[in-house]
Amino acid sequence: MKNALYYGDNLDILRRYIPDNSVDLIYLDPPFNSQKSYNILFKEPDGSQSPAQIKAFEDTWHWDKKAEDSYIEITESKSRSGERYSTKASKRVADMIIAFREFLGVNDMMAYLVMMAIRLVELHRVLKDTGSIYLHCDPVASHYLKLLLDAVFGGKNFRNEIVWCYRGAGYPKRDFGRRHDIIFRYSKNKDYIFNIDEVREKYAESTIERFRHHIGNIRGGRDYGDQKLNPLGRQPDDWWQIQPIAPSSKKRLGYPTQKPETLLERIIKASSNEGDIVLDPFCGCGTTIAVAERLKRNWIGIDITHLAISLIKHRIKDTFGDEVEYEVIGEPVSISGAEQLAQQDRYQFQWWALGLVCARPADNEKKKGKDKGIDGYIYFHDDNSGKTKKIIIQVKSGHIAPSQIRDLKGVVQRENAEIGVFITLRNPTKGMIEETISSGYYYSPGWNKNYPKIQILTIKELLTGKEIAYPPGLNITFKNAKRYNSNGEGSQNTLDME
Repeated sequence: MKNALYYGDNLDILRRYIPDNSVDLIYLDPPFNSQKSYNILFKEPDGSQSPAQIKAFEDTWHWDKKAEDSYIEITESKSRSGERYSTKASKRVADMIIAFREFLGVNDMMAYLVMMAIRLVELHRVLKDTGSIYLHCDPVASHYLKLLLDAVFGGKNFRNEIVWCYRGAGYPKRDFGRRHDIIFRYSKNKDYIFNIDEVREKYAESTIERFRHHIGNIRGGRDYGDQKLNPLGRQPDDWWQIQPIAPSSKKRLGYPTQKPETLLERIIKASSNEGDIVLDPFCGCGTTIAVAERLKRNWIGIDITHLAISLIKHRIKDTFGDEVEYEVIGEPVSISGAEQLAQQDRYQFQWWALGLVCARPADNEKKKGKDKGIDGYIYFHDDNSGKTKKIIIQVKSGHIAPSQIRDLKGVVQRENAEIGVFITLRNPTKGMIEETISSGYYYSPGWNKNYPKIQILTIKELLTGKEIAYPPGLNITFKNAKRYNSNGEGSQNTLDME
């Protein structure tokens, strides 16, 4: 199976594309139903907080027709694709979901549990007999999810409740500080991959000092000789002290739920081997994918937003250059596909179109009277002055007219931008082209060359490889990830947005 990024609902992707018994390791960090809306936070080139906060997803689930349909599907013990689950497994899950509904009633938490249950059944199906799953959650829903995992994977296949501990700032006035997440580890069967020697830790100095002296090992009257430390280190416990990525860290890429690579590295090393397939069905900014690639595993990532897919593609490019081969499935590859996406969700269309030109989205929470006429930005350097230059992007999927080009010219002037780009699903009119010609040029001092001040690019042109005309300097639009070469050796890229 090739490395792949899938855009879409992971339930649909799992059913359509991922075969039975094909994945060696699954890590998922699903939304917790904590009633939050997660925003992607950007910083401006000068380090200040950007007013643009892109809503990545709402961590809130509601009981609606889709939840009711999923509930019926689960309790009838069959999927849309037919009878693929064992009767015993299906009955356990159905009984558990029915019991949850009797206890919880119909509410947001019940909707969340139904969403998770139907996906966990599919994840069990795609997991190999020697495979493992790590489900990452917080205490808000962990007790319910543990019961679901018992129903899907069987209580006998429960391996660990890992407590990820960390420090942080700020404490509640009437509670203890909440400083941990829960990671449930289950295997599919009793014979599973577990590479303990790959994840051993250093012994404490006090332990090393103690074992420099004779320590006997007599049990039941039998002398087993001296106790000795394992030369590879100590076996980790089921609580892991790993710091999350600080908001000011150079490693933070802007995604709200980004996890430290150290955490994923331990999971992937322990429960997979080189060449195995690692699946993350809620892949966010792609930490699982980046670590799997670095550790020479194959990988599958799924996310329901084009913004996440775009961030992952940038991360792969920054981290590994052109060394990684993978395919992106679910993105439009034709005009008809682009039109369909625009009809389904104009923000997803906008994020996808911005991804085609490596632009960063602007604020998508536009309210009446507050729309600044900016859908995206590109930042670049093209001389030795250190000044950051700016390109303003507008994306249109519907009716277009010359007045929109005039409006873009005004926005470029207001924002002191060097270039403005109008991306359109429709072919530009003669009047629009005339407006761009009359707009003049941006002169690049570093390259001693003129570039059109206002440019129009159609989706058809972008799909065939056409690019924005601007100086081939340093693009600093996105936060740079750590760079690794083919030998796995890394160095931090020098350009940062923070």
